[in-house]
Amino acid sequence: MSGRACQVLEACDIVVGYKTYLELIKDVIKDKQTLATGMTREVDRVQAAIDAALGGHCCALVSGGDAGIYAMAGLVLEMLALKKIACNTGEQGGLWVEVVPGIPALAAGAALLGAPLTHDFAAVSLSDLLTPWEIIEKRLDAAAFADFVITIYNPKSKKRDWQLNRAMEIILKHRAGTTPVGIVTGAMRDNQKIVLCALKDLDKAEVGMQSIVIVGNSSTFIYNELMITPRGYSKKYEI
Repeated sequence: MSGRACQVLEACDIVVGYKTYLELIKDVIKDKQTLATGMTREVDRVQAAIDAALGGHCCALVSGGDAGIYAMAGLVLEMLALKKIACNTGEQGGLWVEVVPGIPALAAGAALLGAPLTHDFAAVSLSDLLTPWEIIEKRLDAAAFADFVITIYNPKSKKRDWQLNRAMEIILKHRAGTTPVGIVTGAMRDNQKIVLCALKDLDKAEVGMQSIVIVGNSSTFIYNELMITPRGYSKKYEI
């Protein structure tokens, strides 16, 4: 967690979040009041946090990674806008909202792999719960064609077990089968696991919901089990 996140959790009265995330930070929040919900109950969590804040409490809504990257910050602000609840204006009946930066999975995963995101990259989620699969395919194809390093969120789950193989097929239209791929599961957690493979072998790799998959671009290479994407310094300067 960022230092600011720790400060906020210490200062707040109520902590709202997905029950698994609250369990991960139980040593930090200790005996504070908590409101937990299960998976896919994001709207309920946000509503509970808004209600607590409108009731006069200092409330923290927690997310995994960074709250603004595939997480809860956007939904909070969207619901405030839809309900016409003023935020950060000092208006009567309004709320003060702070989006606290965290460490996203793409940053934690990249650090464990080496330096795969040193040049331009794109992040794509394979979850089609909120985004139509046709759009996801278009984004994957465009990112692969443009030679972006591609960071894949939500690559696979028990119910979504075919999307990653399809993503591999799309990227292979524009990339060599030997392109390096890094898979980090449970980044910075007790179950952390790091695997390197070639793009053509991605369908054989062990991947789950706690995994982030980073597909290199045409310049990415492996050195001493580290994944490296050059920025271009060696072409411009003598190294």
